[in-house]
Amino acid sequence: MNGLPGNTPITPEKLGGLIPSLATQHELNEWEGENILVARAWALARRQIKQANPFAEAYVRELHRRMFSETWKWDSSYRRSAKNLGVPAHEIRERLATLLGDARYWVEHHTYPADEIAVRCHHQLVLVHPFPNGNGRHARLYADALAIHLGRAEFSWGRQTMIAAGPTRAAYLQALRAADGHDLEPLLRFARS
Repeated sequence: MNGLPGNTPITPEKLGGLIPSLATQHELNEWEGENILVARAWALARRQIKQANPFAEAYVRELHRRMFSETWKWDSSYRRSAKNLGVPAHEIRERLATLLGDARYWVEHHTYPADEIAVRCHHQLVLVHPFPNGNGRHARLYADALAIHLGRAEFSWGRQTMIAAGPTRAAYLQALRAADGHDLEPLLRFARS
């Protein structure tokens, strides 16, 4: 039974941080997905877009909290350990402050078009990787909210879920790697694909 897709047991490490009682990765994905839909409605609501300061660390953390508060005990807490991706844990606050300051400057000085500012912020959030989990989903929703805040539509991000491996996730990861090499065009194209 465990060999079937979606029946992969949740690792003991993950179980310790979970709020609900779930047994499989499929159940976890479903539960997180419902939590994220509620957060998405909050983040993209017209009133929230007008009132929010997306350049404040508090907003970044509140968005993550709303995305994962019903799933993880550590929601909105910065990671405290090294991961295979991201800056060293002790640099998270400083790097996030730099990113948010840069983004504010880009907007105030019209350095880049709105889509590019949002996608640059997405890419940098992924690089910082501030949270123990959910960083890509958080960075995409943050970019969507920022794009709307800047007068653009939310991004489509390939119009497919990227939880499981597949061509959409592969294209997204390839675009992120190109952005790591200072070529933002593939990520800009993918965000609106």
